[in-house]
Amino acid sequence: MGGAVAAETRGFAASYYNPAALARSRGLEIGIGYFRAEHALEMNGRDNGVDPVKGMNAGFVAPGEILGVPFAFGVAVHLPDDRISRVRALRQEQPRWEFYDNRNQRLFLAANLAIEPTPWLWIGGGMSFMSSTRGRLDIRGGANVFRPDDSRLRHEVDADLTAVRYPQAGVRVALGDRVALAAVYRGEFQLALDLTAHLFGDISGLTTALYELHTRSINNFLPQQAVLGGSWAVTDRLKTTFDATWINWSAYVAPVAQLDAVLEIPPPPSGWPSTVTPPTTPAPTRVEPLKMSDRVVPRLGLEWHALGERDARAFLRAGYELAKSPIAAQSGLTNYVDRDRHSLSLGVGGAFDDVLPELPGTLMIDGHLQLSRLSTGTTLKTSAADYVGDYTAGGSIVNVGVTAGFAFGKKQGGGAKAAAR
Repeated sequence: MGGAVAAETRGFAASYYNPAALARSRGLEIGIGYFRAEHALEMNGRDNGVDPVKGMNAGFVAPGEILGVPFAFGVAVHLPDDRISRVRALRQEQPRWEFYDNRNQRLFLAANLAIEPTPWLWIGGGMSFMSSTRGRLDIRGGANVFRPDDSRLRHEVDADLTAVRYPQAGVRVALGDRVALAAVYRGEFQLALDLTAHLFGDISGLTTALYELHTRSINNFLPQQAVLGGSWAVTDRLKTTFDATWINWSAYVAPVAQLDAVLEIPPPPSGWPSTVTPPTTPAPTRVEPLKMSDRVVPRLGLEWHALGERDARAFLRAGYELAKSPIAAQSGLTNYVDRDRHSLSLGVGGAFDDVLPELPGTLMIDGHLQLSRLSTGTTLKTSAADYVGDYTAGGSIVNVGVTAGFAFGKKQGGGAKAAAR
C-alpha cells in the first residue's frame, strides 16, 4: 500500500510503521517473509552496479491484559542474507547513489510495547537497534624497499559491531467504525565507522618507520521522522489510507572520513639513497558541506476486499509514493547523486480461518510488487576542469516479496469492521 499504513498496520509490521497498533492484536501472532529490491541505477548510460537489498523479515506480537487494560509486546527483525553489515567510505568527489548504495545494507531490530487504555485509543513505543563499526589494523615487520617481495610483515585485524539505539513512538485513534487517525515518531540515528591503523617496522635496515592513522566517519545516517496518517473505510469492501512523513534531511551528516595521520621516518645516518624518496604526512581531508532540505513525503494506499466473507477472504491493494530528492545541486566538488522517486505498489493478500481443526486461528499470506522510477536528470558542474565533469543519472528499482503469518485464537480480517476492532 505504498507505506501508507500508519493508521492501518497490525501484526509484527507495526513495530516499524506504528508501535501503537501492536495492541490491536488479541492473540499471539507470528510472521515471516522475504523480499528483494533490485537496483538498475545508471550514470551516463552505464549501470552503477548498486547491490540488491534482500533478506528475511520476521517478528511476533504477544498480547495480554493487566488490570483490564489490553497490552501487547512486539519484536521485528530484518536479516540480510548476504552480510550482517556493510561499511563503505568513499571520497567525496566520487559519484555514488547516496541513499541506495550503502545505507540499506543493515541488520535491523525493533522491540515495542503498546496499550489500549480505551476501545478507541492505542498508544505504543519502544526502541530500534542498528550496528556501527569499529576496527583496528596493526602491521609490524620489515619492508625491503629495494626488493619488495622479500618483505616480511605480520598483520592483525580486529573489528566490532556496536549497537546503536533510537526511539520510536506512535498513537492511533479510531473516530467511529470507519475512520482512524495516527501519528508516529522515529528518532535519529548515526552509524559511525571508526578505523585505526598502526604500522611500525624496519625499512631495509636503513631506518624505522611509524605510521598511525585514525579515520572517523558517519557511514549511515537516518534523520528523525514524524508521520501523520489516516484511514477511511469508504464502504465495507473499500478502504483508503494516506500518510504524510516529514523527514529532517537538513540534519544529514556527510559520510566523509575525518583523517588524522602521524608519519615518522627518520633519515638513516648516511642519508637517503638517490633511488628512495621518503613519503610525507598526508594532508588533512577538507570536507565540503552537504546541503539538504527537509522533505514531506506523501503516500496513498487502497485496499479492496475482493472475495469471501467468512472462512476465506482475498484482498487487492495498491499504493503510490512521491519522494522529492533533498540533495542540493551537486555543481561543485561533491557528487552525492539522487533523483526524485515515484513508486507504485501492488499487492495481493489472503486470510484463511481455522485451516486445521487442531490449530484455531487465521493464516495470512501477502505478496507485493513495487516499481520505483528515479527521474533522469543531468548534473552540470560549475568548473570546466572538474574532476568528474557533467553526468546524467537515473534508473529504477524493483521490489518483490512475500510474507506469511498466523494469528492464534481470534479471527483476523479486513474491511471496516476489522479496522475498527
